[in-house]
Amino acid sequence: MHYNNIIGQNEAKLRLKKMINEQRVPHALMFTGKEGTGNLPAAIAFIQHLYCTKRSDDGACGECNSCLKVNRLIHPDMHFVYPIAKSKDVKSSVDVIKEFREGVLQNNYLTLNQWFNEISADNKQPIIPVEEANAILKTLSYTSYEGSYKTMLIWLPEKMNNEAANKLLKVLEEPPDQTIFVLVCNSPEQLLPTILSRVQQIPFYALSDIEIELALQKQFNITHELAKQTSLLANGSYSEAIATLTNNEESVSLLTNFQNFMRLALKFDCNKVLQWIDEMSTVGREKQKQFFQYGLEVFRDALMHNYGEKNLVRLGGSEKQFLEKFSPFINQNNYEKLIDEFNTNYYYIERNANPKLIFMDLFLKTNELLNLK
Repeated sequence: MHYNNIIGQNEAKLRLKKMINEQRVPHALMFTGKEGTGNLPAAIAFIQHLYCTKRSDDGACGECNSCLKVNRLIHPDMHFVYPIAKSKDVKSSVDVIKEFREGVLQNNYLTLNQWFNEISADNKQPIIPVEEANAILKTLSYTSYEGSYKTMLIWLPEKMNNEAANKLLKVLEEPPDQTIFVLVCNSPEQLLPTILSRVQQIPFYALSDIEIELALQKQFNITHELAKQTSLLANGSYSEAIATLTNNEESVSLLTNFQNFMRLALKFDCNKVLQWIDEMSTVGREKQKQFFQYGLEVFRDALMHNYGEKNLVRLGGSEKQFLEKFSPFINQNNYEKLIDEFNTNYYYIERNANPKLIFMDLFLKTNELLNLK
């Protein structure tokens, strides 16, 4: 992985190169940015640059033995921790390292949903358990194999439980010699403030539409028109752009589910509402969270549509047709309250609240808000 393979983020890449070139690498870095901004591939490119035996000021050579090992994610001094779905067969990251390598090598802009689909765990809650923190301490106590730095890449540290986070805090306070932590975080506000104070943050910002457009054309060899349309729907995330381009079925499913919810909420057919809730409660928390995220996008575009700012509407195709009919139900009196309800319930789902209770309450409140004049 070379810095040139990362879309945009020139400021972050310059900072990372400068650290290595000046040999002033801090013991703990955090690459912060939402999914699809490139913080995960940048972390791998940084580690490859660090280990490269023929590196230049512009990055790793990509050809030496160290580079080849990092490219395959098998460098002996490069260690990984990431969210898992605990079971009798999976107790730590090591138990699914093969699947993780395959997932990242196949898609450098891997998302949490894609990762859990990869390991067929999309109905379970992602977690970095305390056992991982114990494994980190044990792994980093060993001498490095190749006499260089030991690196610990922690993907999505915000998924650590409290016990794991407190143990990580201790090792960040007193790291072993020649050890560098690289945390790749999408939601730093969910981490302990004491952890944030012990890492140097490298921010990764939302990508511009033109950056996404050019990257899509290069990777998928698609037309300028299709790349432009897709980039407008990506919300600054290359992961979302790829999903929009390659997985139309999921977009249709989200739209259909949201349409059904709103129709039921408007008329409140109790039997059908209960049936919808029963079905939705079984799809898994990540897909439930997707429902809320999608709803927030629709509300935002409906408001833009109502104010005549149709050039700012991101939804297209069949979604745009739905928006034409749905937007009149969104107004100044209910917009902020609907946004608040969807945000709040996303928070509750993320923290393992009962989905049946959440969705029933949401139906009742949405019914009231949609009929608010």
